[in-house]
Amino acid sequence: MKREKTNAMRILEKNGIEYIEHAYEHKKNDPVDGVAVAEKIGEPVERVFKTLVTQANTKEYFVFMIPVDKELDLKKCAKAAGVKHVEMLPLKDLTKTTGYIRGGCSPLGMKKELKTFAQEEAVLYDTIFFSGGKIGLQIEANANDLEKVLDIAFHDLIRS
Repeated sequence: MKREKTNAMRILEKNGIEYIEHAYEHKKNDPVDGVAVAEKIGEPVERVFKTLVTQANTKEYFVFMIPVDKELDLKKCAKAAGVKHVEMLPLKDLTKTTGYIRGGCSPLGMKKELKTFAQEEAVLYDTIFFSGGKIGLQIEANANDLEKVLDIAFHDLIRS
């Protein structure tokens, strides 16, 4: 059975970026938890990244990618984005802003391309994992290759 391609996969293919799909089983009542996803795909948590969306005091939206077992430091994020303040986008606004749902939010293929920041260690690994655009699918790709398809920068974004 041929797997349905997501917008994230189409963007990578269109730009000649190599990637590997990692599907995992997600039951209706399973928690949407990045650490559990890392376990399901058998990868270390430091290489599996979650995609978080914020809104700045300027009303701009920003995307942050950090390892699933870490917490975002909003002050570091604001500094990286060059704004005074950022806060997490309310969950109720996620789908209308990005086109994605919680647990299936990919940095690729959002309704509108947003400035993206990833935890600086991402570039130290040959590949990282991130949502493929739906629950049950992770994409493995080289973090540096994401510069070809995203307005992305690498910074220290996590709480110490």
